[in-house]
Amino acid sequence: MDMSDAVIVKSSRLKSVVWNDFDRIKKGDTCVAVCRHCNKKLSGSSTSGTSHLRNHLIRCQRRSNHGIAQYITAREKRKEGTLAIANFSLDQDPSKDETLSLVNIKFEQTQLKDESVNTGTSIFDQRRSRFDLARMIILHGYPLAMVEHVGFRAFVKNLQPLFELVTMNRVEADCIEIYEKERKKMNEMLDKLPGKISISADVWTATGDAEYLCLTSNHIDESWQLRRRILNFIRIDPSHTEDMLSEAVMSCLMDWDIDRKLFSMILDSCSTCDNIATRIGERLMQNRFLYCNGQLFDIRCVANVLNVMSQLALGAISEIVYKIRETTRYIKSSQTVLAKFNEMAKEVGIMTQKCLFLDNPLQWNSTYAMLEAALEFKDVLILLQENDPAYNICLSEVEWERLNAVTSYLKLFVEVINIFTRNKYPTANIYFPELCDVKLHLIEWCKNSDACISSLVLKLRSKFDEYWDKCSLGLAVAAMLDPRFKMKLVDYYYPQIYGSTSASRIEEVFEGVKALYNEHSIGSPLASHDQGLAWQVGNGSGTLCLPWSGKDSRDRLMGFDKFLHETSQGEGAKSDLEKYLEEPLFPRNVDFNILNWWRVHTPRYPVLSMMARNVLGIPMSKVAPELAFNYSGRVLDRDWSSLNPATVQALVCSQDWIRSELEN
Repeated sequence: MDMSDAVIVKSSRLKSVVWNDFDRIKKGDTCVAVCRHCNKKLSGSSTSGTSHLRNHLIRCQRRSNHGIAQYITAREKRKEGTLAIANFSLDQDPSKDETLSLVNIKFEQTQLKDESVNTGTSIFDQRRSRFDLARMIILHGYPLAMVEHVGFRAFVKNLQPLFELVTMNRVEADCIEIYEKERKKMNEMLDKLPGKISISADVWTATGDAEYLCLTSNHIDESWQLRRRILNFIRIDPSHTEDMLSEAVMSCLMDWDIDRKLFSMILDSCSTCDNIATRIGERLMQNRFLYCNGQLFDIRCVANVLNVMSQLALGAISEIVYKIRETTRYIKSSQTVLAKFNEMAKEVGIMTQKCLFLDNPLQWNSTYAMLEAALEFKDVLILLQENDPAYNICLSEVEWERLNAVTSYLKLFVEVINIFTRNKYPTANIYFPELCDVKLHLIEWCKNSDACISSLVLKLRSKFDEYWDKCSLGLAVAAMLDPRFKMKLVDYYYPQIYGSTSASRIEEVFEGVKALYNEHSIGSPLASHDQGLAWQVGNGSGTLCLPWSGKDSRDRLMGFDKFLHETSQGEGAKSDLEKYLEEPLFPRNVDFNILNWWRVHTPRYPVLSMMARNVLGIPMSKVAPELAFNYSGRVLDRDWSSLNPATVQALVCSQDWIRSELEN
């Protein structure tokens, strides 16, 4: 349109705020609104309204963001507590990949009227925005100091000029306030749990050789979901005695008021942990908080045990591992040597897809893979030694045999750990068959005639037997609670493991199962409501805890209770445990969910389901999947490491709680 003879119209009737950014120009009978920022021409007719002008200002890239809130209509206003930016176009002709959509990210800070600023039809809340910032820092592990970075401050000021920039001290205080609010919610959740709690303990390292003790709760909630939550993250001194460490753990448990709810404690396999577990167990036993005299309390992390065993195995062939690394470096040192090696591989007829590579010494499964690849090229490496005078670090035949034996051990350990880490939250029933298999292999490996290998296997077996003696009862009970196996897995594996003494070992497991069931049946509200009578399993037959014992003498139905007891005995009434064990095994299939099975069958087995909830929630392995093969433990972020220990605890715990809430 030719605007050469157009005139700007100024009228008192143009009261909308959009006219602060548009000129209304008239040419003949046509009115046009011209954007003062990008000169785009839009309809300026009085019948067109101003909505299209508002929409243009929101999209106009040449226009500053300052004051943009006043053009967002009331219907586009965010719902309180929810950030929802959907289909926000970045230009006039947006494509699908240029659309920003953030949904279902909840923020729960309440607004304060004196900190809210009304900008037309939108309300800016300084306090809420401040806490959104703090939650973002917690959730993503950002450094607190980012709020004082020049680039961040410039970005925020351009994005929302009304936001008052905060200092690092202010955002630290906000993070602690969020922690206190989340901690209160966590306290309420733990208080309402229907079952017991298992606690796992890990040591994290931080910059400057500092160490933190991380206590994590593991439990199955009312919906039969396995949950893990970090409860404490406390600074410890490496010089602290075992008494001081056990006292620190007890103090945390009592602070959460869960010492009376504790079922088991999962620690690494070492002498220090032995003493700590003993001290804490003795404290809890004094108050009779533990089941079965604490037989299921002290559990060791199986992934840690297998990691220690793998280190022993690799340590026994450290010279061989060194030679394999140097061989790989030599072959990859020049294209000539590599070409010669590949040519020899063709001559020998190697068809494998594997290739030689250097391992990551901090990840022992990487070392295993390197050794396994070297074994594939054994014949090629022997041929290389015969034809290349410069290559003089090839293994002897004895070394190849030892490498083959140790690699087979590592292969089993890798496969077992992979099964344990396949699920994020594995239940306790999956461990028994895999560890029985490890024990049977150790028995077989002891038959190796090589003195070096035989000596190694004795060390491996000693380490595993130490774990087995402490944890096999818990493993067997958890397997018994799997309706696909019940006691049949114990009946299958124990004769292979124990031979002629297997009958007494199986009886020990069954007596442990009955004792644990009996303790769960005492005072069970589910048993009294769903079964009418509190049954306990005795030796061979059901014995009854008489329901009228200790009742008010004026109870008119005491005689009925006695009659019901006598007639039930005559009819051979059975306990949960007896019914469960007598019924057929549930068919095995890949989609089986044991927690869902117990959720559905709780009405049929009210007492046994309580026992299942407590036992299946034990984290037999507490190592995170990404650290399952790592020699080093968890390491705290460098930026957070420099903060006050109380702030570190607030950040780590809050991050875990908020992430868990978002996942759920």
